[in-house]
Amino acid sequence: MKPLLTIFTPTFNRAHTLHLCFQSLERQTCKDFIWLIIDDGSDDDTHELVQEWMNSSTMNIKYHFQENQGMHGAHNKAYELIETELNVCIDSDDYLANNAVENIIKFWKNNGGVHYAGLVGLDADPEGRVIGTGFPPHLKESTLTNLYSKHKVKGDKKLVYRSEITKEVPPYPLFKGEKYCPLSYKYVLIDKAYPLLIMDEVICHVEYREDGSSLNMIHQYRKNPQGFSFFRKVAMEYAPSLKDRLRESIHYVSSSLMAKNLSFIKQSPCKVTTMLMTPAGFLLYLYIQNTDKATVMKARR
Repeated sequence: MKPLLTIFTPTFNRAHTLHLCFQSLERQTCKDFIWLIIDDGSDDDTHELVQEWMNSSTMNIKYHFQENQGMHGAHNKAYELIETELNVCIDSDDYLANNAVENIIKFWKNNGGVHYAGLVGLDADPEGRVIGTGFPPHLKESTLTNLYSKHKVKGDKKLVYRSEITKEVPPYPLFKGEKYCPLSYKYVLIDKAYPLLIMDEVICHVEYREDGSSLNMIHQYRKNPQGFSFFRKVAMEYAPSLKDRLRESIHYVSSSLMAKNLSFIKQSPCKVTTMLMTPAGFLLYLYIQNTDKATVMKARR
């Protein structure tokens, strides 16, 4: 019988941390899953390490190597290859709670269905402290957007999606010379169709590392302005409030300027707010262009 869940892990030169994820999967109280590793062009010993695990472990491990495309390109390939009903991304330097698979499967079998995009659970640090805030008491379902904008939830959360849905939503665009597009692009589009079930359990333990994207968001912003500009257009269009639309417009202007796209107002789906926020967007552009890496702050997106 085909497993219910695929755990996919995009990785790029992370052989030195990938064992944390592997060991947590070995500890799972339920083995009804496939571990899909998307090697995004690693030139360390990732392939040899994974091959060793495939030979020695009883886990169902699948490995795919591709030329480096960035995190979003690895996600594209994972969604293309996944065949199970559910999927969840566990990064190469993160690891699952010991009962995560069992809890996900039990919760989904008891509560899930075609009316939901999947479920959302909690991330915690290595000491078990929930990242950001927990979920509001008695909240049974919500879109991801409403969790943050309406219910004021803070911090990263772990998303388990129905694979049918992640295949239906268009893939992340790949821009020449860039390696990043915010993963929230797909999440915003999925929000327009289905809510997520709330599973008030810790699924994943995360540790923000110096070479991780969360701690280098301004660096990513500078190197990948087309990807950010693309995402901000979508975020503007589907913003849940005027305040959110104004904020997204500021970021759209800033990333467009970094991409040297002077037609950003014409291309904007929200031209009025874009024009209004152009001065603020220009100031943000100047700030990002002149901010030292030491001032980089952790960002949600």
